[in-house]
This record gives sequence, structure tokens and C-alpha cells, in this order.
Amino acid sequence: MQIIDGKIVAATIKEEIAAKIAEIVAAGGRRPNLVGVIVGHDGGSESYMMMKTRACEQCGIRSSLVRMDPDVSQEELLAKIEELNHDDDVDGFIVQLPLPKHIDEQAVIEAIDYRKDVDGFHPVNVGRMAIGLPCFRPATPSGILMLLERYHIETRGKHCVVLGRSNIVGKPIANMLIQKAYPGNCTVTVCHSATPNIKELTRQADILIAALGHPCFVTEDMVKEGAVVIDVGTTRVPDATRERGWRLCGDVDYAAVSPHCSYITPVPGGVGPMTIVSLLHNTLQAATGAIYKK
Repeated sequence: MQIIDGKIVAATIKEEIAAKIAEIVAAGGRRPNLVGVIVGHDGGSESYMMMKTRACEQCGIRSSLVRMDPDVSQEELLAKIEELNHDDDVDGFIVQLPLPKHIDEQAVIEAIDYRKDVDGFHPVNVGRMAIGLPCFRPATPSGILMLLERYHIETRGKHCVVLGRSNIVGKPIANMLIQKAYPGNCTVTVCHSATPNIKELTRQADILIAALGHPCFVTEDMVKEGAVVIDVGTTRVPDATRERGWRLCGDVDYAAVSPHCSYITPVPGGVGPMTIVSLLHNTLQAATGAIYKK
């Protein structure tokens, strides 16, 4: 069994991004600029934005944060998005989810210029991804592909089972892995809450991707011997032995499952570090016109 270390891979990719940006600046170009929009005071969103800001600094990307009150109207938020869409100094921006209930998240996503949509959620990017065209890909699924590639894990002809059908992870990673590419060329099965025979299907998986948000859902008897297991789950569970009173738990029962795997991602330290790196990679692509020509 080999642990897939997302921290090491993320650090390597950050160095590569930083080197590329240094070349751009040395040649007289400007630094990429990423803007984050946060509405309200959600603790998880605040933590993510802080990590994003630190990662930007490490790579030489300019970064700023637009804070809006939790009672901001949808019209005001859409006006700010329109302003960022037309700001030539902004290469990419994200609107941190979740948003307050009075705001239509899908309307916000669709208001973002798809050429600056470094989260990869706009329908244009989703559609282009579905048919294999260049696009900004969602950060977490993109990070998973980077891990498979960096660890030289064979995917061609493999049966991949995805647990979860969210628009953020489950659907896009399934779509990416059926593409005629590497990593990809998989036969993909997507399981969800209405799938009656999940255990039977997971035991067929050469590659199992768990993205349910259900702590320790994947147990020892659900995994085929020698499978590659990618754990996307990050749920806070009570832990009286920790000073903060909780710990992060994945969707996989790591202690029981890991002895049966060829590769497995830990939680934390597996997929998590790759999400922000993927966002930075998208920002660099937006700045250089690698996806959509400027």
C-alpha cells in the first residue's frame, strides 16, 4: 500500500507555477490576479479564503478579497460580478459558496464571465468539459487527476466507481475519467443515495472515489484487493482527545481499508491540498490565455 501524499504533490506544483510566473514577470508581463468574493461570515469559507491567499503569495499571484454583508441583495452581488467581469486587471475570480439562502447560487454562477470562471462551474465550462474541449475544470476533480498522473497510476481500461453525484465533485470527476485521455479512458459507474447495490459495485472498482460527505462510509468489505482509493470527504467529527474538540474524517474507514489498497489518499493531506493548487493553475491559464485567447 502506498499513500498518495497530496501535500508533497501540491508543493511541487506550486513551485512549478511560481517558476512560470517568475518567467512571465522577467519578460515584462504582469502577475496574474485572482479575486475572491465572500458573502457573510461562514467559518469554512473564511478558512478557505485564508489558505487561498497564502497559496497565492507563495506562487507570486496577486490576490484580493471582496467582502459583502450577509444581507447583501442578489442585485448588489450581481452588480459586483459584472464589475469584475469587465475589469481587465482581473484574470479570474471566484464567488465562495455556499451563499445565503436568499441568493440564487445558480444565477450567480451563470453571471460570471466563463473566461474568468476559475472555479469551473459556469455552464459553458461544464459543457466544454463534457465534450472534451479545453476549459477551466472544477478544482477538486482536477486535483484528483493531478494526483493520479503524478503517481503514474494506470487508468486506461480501469473500472472507476464514484460515490456521489454532486456538481462540484461527483459528476465532473466521472466526466473527466471517461474522456479519451490520461488520466482517463475509464469505465465509470456513479453511485448515489438511490443506488441499491452499492457494496456490490464498489467491490468491482479498480479505482474508487468517495465523495459523499459521509464519515467512514466506505468499509473494509466494500473494497477490492489492490484497488486505488481516493477519499474526497472532509467532515468534522467530535474528538475529545484533540485540543480543538474535533478532527477531520474522510468518507473512507482509513485504518480498515488501507491495508487492502495499492494506493490511498489520507484525510487530511490527500485531495484537500490539491484543490487550491488547481485553482491557482486555472488562474495562471486565465492570465496567459491558455484556454480562452485574450
